[in-house]
Amino acid sequence: MTSHSPSHSPSHSPSHSSAHREVRIPTGAKVGAVLWIVAALQFLAAQWTVGAAWRTPYSWIRHNISDLGNVHCQTWDVSRPRYVCSPLHDVMNLSFATHGVLLLAGALLTGAACWGRGGMSRTARILFLLNAGAWVLVGFVPADVDENLHVLGAMIIMGIGNIGLLCTGLLRRTAPLGRLRPISLALAVIALAGAAMFFGQYDPGIGMGTLERIAAFGTDAWVLVAALALLRSRIRPARHGGHAHPGGAGAVPIHIT
Repeated sequence: MTSHSPSHSPSHSPSHSSAHREVRIPTGAKVGAVLWIVAALQFLAAQWTVGAAWRTPYSWIRHNISDLGNVHCQTWDVSRPRYVCSPLHDVMNLSFATHGVLLLAGALLTGAACWGRGGMSRTARILFLLNAGAWVLVGFVPADVDENLHVLGAMIIMGIGNIGLLCTGLLRRTAPLGRLRPISLALAVIALAGAAMFFGQYDPGIGMGTLERIAAFGTDAWVLVAALALLRSRIRPARHGGHAHPGGAGAVPIHIT
């Protein structure tokens, strides 16, 4: 009687499979990532440029972001009276709107390939798109032109937008953006705390302008991190012990590193 040694087929432990899970980042998604970077950087540059043009010093600690887009020179805001006169207000309002358009385009281009699927992914993307649209709104409606509409836009950005950011921290880990869950959750908590203090007019000593930036810039910080993560992904053939990749002989997996 001849005995045969049992053959062992290559197997992968769950930890190995999880560590090298394969994802595909489409070219369009990478274009979306670039748009996110441009959105954040042009917005930051516009604030520095427009603020530097003020004849009375503009303070990032004391003044609101919206003050840069106000079209009239006057003492502004009953709750926190301050003199506002922004010579380059048109530049700032254009930057607000451009910011929103680029965020929206980036979200559409990254799509399900980066956000993943399921209810949480859809919710996060919808709230992100609302956030982007609100930036366009505040650009077209400066605070001293229609304060109610402008405040509505600000509340969407710092309220709904940051809830959307929180949702990105709950995306499936199999999605490329889901791998940023710790960073996403941290940014969301900080931004929501800043929004609560800003709208509640509670200044712990860092200035209301600082609080507003903490509340409003959470999404910008996230898109920069997310965009760089997507762009740094590299194509690397998977090794499966000589077995063909399930996607076929021509399939090339992409790994986020």
